[in-house]
Amino acid sequence: MRKWGPLIAVCLGACILLVDVTIVNVALPSMARDLGASFASLQWVIDAYALALAALLLAAGALADRHGHRRAYVGGLALFAVASLVCGVAPDADVLIAARAVQGIGGAAMFATAPALLLASYQGRDRGKAFGLWGAANGAAAAAGPLLGGVLTQRIGWPVIFWINLPVAVVAIVLSRRFMAADRPVAVGRKNRIDLPGAATFSVAAGALVYGLIRGSDDGWGSPGTLVSYAVAALALVAFVVVEHRTAHRGETPMLDLALLRNASFAGLLTGALLLQASAFGCLALLSLWLQSLAGLAPIEAGLALTPLAAASFLVSAVTGRHIQRFSPRLPIGLGLLLAAAGMLLLRAGMSEGASATSLTWGLVVTGLGVGLATPVLVSAATSAVPQQRAGMAGGAINTARQLGMTLAIAVLGAVFASNATNTLTDGEMPHAADAADALASGQANEVIASAPAGHREAAADLAHQAFAAGLDRVFLVSALAAAVGAVAVLLLVRTAPGSGRTAEAAGKVSTPART
Repeated sequence: MRKWGPLIAVCLGACILLVDVTIVNVALPSMARDLGASFASLQWVIDAYALALAALLLAAGALADRHGHRRAYVGGLALFAVASLVCGVAPDADVLIAARAVQGIGGAAMFATAPALLLASYQGRDRGKAFGLWGAANGAAAAAGPLLGGVLTQRIGWPVIFWINLPVAVVAIVLSRRFMAADRPVAVGRKNRIDLPGAATFSVAAGALVYGLIRGSDDGWGSPGTLVSYAVAALALVAFVVVEHRTAHRGETPMLDLALLRNASFAGLLTGALLLQASAFGCLALLSLWLQSLAGLAPIEAGLALTPLAAASFLVSAVTGRHIQRFSPRLPIGLGLLLAAAGMLLLRAGMSEGASATSLTWGLVVTGLGVGLATPVLVSAATSAVPQQRAGMAGGAINTARQLGMTLAIAVLGAVFASNATNTLTDGEMPHAADAADALASGQANEVIASAPAGHREAAADLAHQAFAAGLDRVFLVSALAAAVGAVAVLLLVRTAPGSGRTAEAAGKVSTPART
């Protein structure tokens, strides 16, 4: 137990961290019903977690370097557990959203420190075995999320999807303190100061942009609140660029070295990571709502219906992960993005007002194949695309881009869905079409149908099916286009030095002597 205690502790943390990304999707209709949550609130239930995780991942890594990785990991676990408790007892959507954001903060500390803890705990062949098992745990957690969420929501209630994190976190904390060596913090100097201004401006820019996208769908794209959000996002982004440039100019370590973006391979990989996550996972919340509110599935059945994507991804990663490292990274990543685009087109072809859950199975499987092919290569390709002293930053940036991609996709695709569903309801002469579209997106299709006069409820049901199908049709199309753009970016920009595991740009920088 002493030998593998650190690995078990890290895997347990990975399980609750990644399960909470997917487990919530199946519980959304129950949350909306119990908390009276709007579609915008449901979007924030997912986005608050992913946004906090994306915005703080790099800063959490720097804090862990400064104060110790074990201490940061245990602190992250404790914060995650407390936030999970609050999520389960939340009396309304606002408290739930705030607690989800705190979960994301704890998750960032856990995610950022896990690789360093494994590196410190294992050597030689054991290190490779530990990382392999950790990767398998990550894949299994993502695959189990939808089904586990369905079982817990249907059998007990949606709060339990959060409370189940508590005993797991406690066991992980005990194992960490007992079996992990307390690593020695890095001495604080000018070069390794934490870039808090960079983390703050990035967080404000991302948060304001997501807020504007969600609010614009509700209040209109030209409303004062929406325009102010976009203005704040733009100003914060400019401030982030200025802060990062000045930090690097002073000889300190920025949150993101902007010079890396001039590296074509790294820029292509960053784009691919963002668009892969956006295209493959941004639509799942809406799919879950459709499966339970209009396709008539119970939470367990909905979880099973969504499982093929994560299951296919896990299987492909497990089978091919060791072998695809031999190829240029642009091939598995580019092909993976093309498969994700094809999967979305298959989902679009299967979606109609009379579609069933089985109509979507092959689209989810093909999308999962693409995710499983591309994901294992992304971080290793990014760390190989830059000089070695920036490898950790590059890996963190890829993970940040992945979380940010899903966050933005949920907001953008929600707006796309609402617009097309509203248009269909308007054409069908449904009163208060925009409010009805929001109710559909919140899993309240039965309420929309019941609000129609008794003699028109059958027509209202048909129109609800048409509106949801029209919204999902456009969502799948936009997702396919995003994946295709990512594939083009990767295939055109990512290059590998012949006979080398490093990309051409990085190889050139490593082999070229520094000029004085």
